[in-house]
Amino acid sequence: MTSTEPQEKKPLRHGYTTGACATAATKAALLALITGTPVEKVKILIPAGEIVTFTIVEWNFSKDKVTAGVIKDGGDDPDATHGALILSTVQWNDETDYQLDGGIGVGRITKPGLQIPIGEAAINPIPRKMIKETVKEIVDEFEINRGISVTISVPDGEEIAKKTLNGRLGVIGGISILGTRGIVVPFSSSAYMASIVQYIKVARANQLDHVVITTGGRSEKYAMKLFPHLPEEAFIEMGDFVGFTLKQCKKQGVKKVSMVGMMGKYSKIANGNMMVHAKGSKVDFEFLARVAKDSGAPESVIKEIREANTASQVGDLMVSLGITSFFETLCRLCNQSAHKEVKGGMDIETALFTLNGEFLGRAILHE
Repeated sequence: MTSTEPQEKKPLRHGYTTGACATAATKAALLALITGTPVEKVKILIPAGEIVTFTIVEWNFSKDKVTAGVIKDGGDDPDATHGALILSTVQWNDETDYQLDGGIGVGRITKPGLQIPIGEAAINPIPRKMIKETVKEIVDEFEINRGISVTISVPDGEEIAKKTLNGRLGVIGGISILGTRGIVVPFSSSAYMASIVQYIKVARANQLDHVVITTGGRSEKYAMKLFPHLPEEAFIEMGDFVGFTLKQCKKQGVKKVSMVGMMGKYSKIANGNMMVHAKGSKVDFEFLARVAKDSGAPESVIKEIREANTASQVGDLMVSLGITSFFETLCRLCNQSAHKEVKGGMDIETALFTLNGEFLGRAILHE
């Protein structure tokens, strides 16, 4: 007999950041360097306030240095670094008290706008702090009076970085060692929003007054063809966070924002929605029918729009009838919605494309 009881959803499993993994590997390597004995597991306190146990999966011993490795576990929100081997090599250094650097697979900073100076290893401030504090704690415990050098490496880091936008941010040669709380929250929108802020910072640090925001990779590809004169730092994938991205652009002093996308999500923006996720907002076909009517579409077509299944279907219908003013009106409405959201202060432009990259229409609203 089949149960009709609703099944209880399992809570999503948290993962741990590359910064937390690097800290754990450093602790294990330093303990082994001092004691001569490898450990199977280590515990660290992460910034989120949780004590976490990490399993050490790899060891390498030589006379004056030890390397220990941890596998990055992204939990139920696996990203490009999920499953990566994070290594820490710790060795005696009689020249300095403490030194931290990145090895193979950890990127280098080549552009301004990030939290780390140009030329440094892409190990973010919180992981740097975690690693340094962990080293100090062990050094104090064992009353060590020698300098210590730590090198964080990710053997597959350069390959993993190809799946990220690190190159656009100016992180070259590998991944970044990241994390503010040590923990990866599954499907975290806050992490995505934090990345948007970072991309805008890099654009501004590179003296860009004009940025182009898109909802995804496909629309970004079309945007890059539309604005070939702009460097890649100008292009920012905002996902569904339209309002948030626009406000951040204004906050950071951007003078002009161009929004590029396709009918589905941009019909929502035109109708005043600043969060365009499929679960949070639906395409309003009654709204599209009104825009079509104002653009001169016949009544029979307006009825067809009300009964349409997708916004793309509506767009195709308008293209087949040659009613290009429909798209220009939608773009103007997108601009007005965006202008209202940020309360002015920027030039705002919208350009629409089909799913296959055919140009549909464009409009700009000057501040």
